[in-house]
Amino acid sequence: MFSTTTEAPEKFANYHIIIPLSMAAVLIAVIIDFVILVLVIFTKRLHTVTHLLICNGSISSIFYCVVQCVNYVFLDLIPWETNDVACRWRGFFGYMVVAAVLYSYLAQAISRFFIAVLSNKYRWATLFRTHIILIIIQWFIVLLIPLPALLTEDIYHRPYALCWVPKEHRLHIAYTVVAYYLIPALLIFAIYIYIYCRIKRRRHSVSVTTTRGRSKRDLEVLRNIIILFFIYTFGAIPIILYLLTSIGVLYEIGIVSVSFTVAIEKLVTLILDRDMRNMIKLYFRRSMTQIRPIS
Repeated sequence: MFSTTTEAPEKFANYHIIIPLSMAAVLIAVIIDFVILVLVIFTKRLHTVTHLLICNGSISSIFYCVVQCVNYVFLDLIPWETNDVACRWRGFFGYMVVAAVLYSYLAQAISRFFIAVLSNKYRWATLFRTHIILIIIQWFIVLLIPLPALLTEDIYHRPYALCWVPKEHRLHIAYTVVAYYLIPALLIFAIYIYIYCRIKRRRHSVSVTTTRGRSKRDLEVLRNIIILFFIYTFGAIPIILYLLTSIGVLYEIGIVSVSFTVAIEKLVTLILDRDMRNMIKLYFRRSMTQIRPIS
């Protein structure tokens, strides 16, 4: 995820194995993303703010997959492209889509905060317009965060290397870890803890069945967000270990693991979301009924 490199491990990286595996996982992720988008768009029951934010995450994931594929094409099929400025732009978009995916989880957590905490006092907290504004703000932040990739010369063309910040630029590396991972992770956990404590107090003070059911739903959705966030960031562990140990094989594993965790996270999205899961089951039942031969 935070792909930071030195020339030695990249030069001997088995890209002829890494790239096909990564692109296969990316293809699976894109297919599942499109299934989610089509399912939500054409199912009126799924026209909710929660699924709007899920679709935003799927769009972020599609952008991530496309940018990764473009980077692989330049690395493997267009090695003669050695322009440093073009490399910096590829690095900018690479970091931008990483931030887009991670901050889409933060947008979902903020949305759950609006619905679980603020909706009792403020009607705007549950409106589609509010959540569209939230998504716009998220993408504005996502465009700003990777600007150091363009404003500095830390990223430059290196043979056999993806256009990421080299390991020797430690300040820039620290910035990527804090801006792309720590900030959204800490904010998501802070929101989860606050909502959990708030709902726990509400359960002690109110015994209405509908209120308890809503509280359970809020916690379920927020739990799903954290599970998906953990799955996605789990792919960064090999890269982080590589930064700490400089073991080349961890760099190779890290490139593949991020792509696979993107695909796994999309699949788990379908499994965890009860409404989408039920609609898929319903569509399958209808399909099986229609193709059943008449006796």
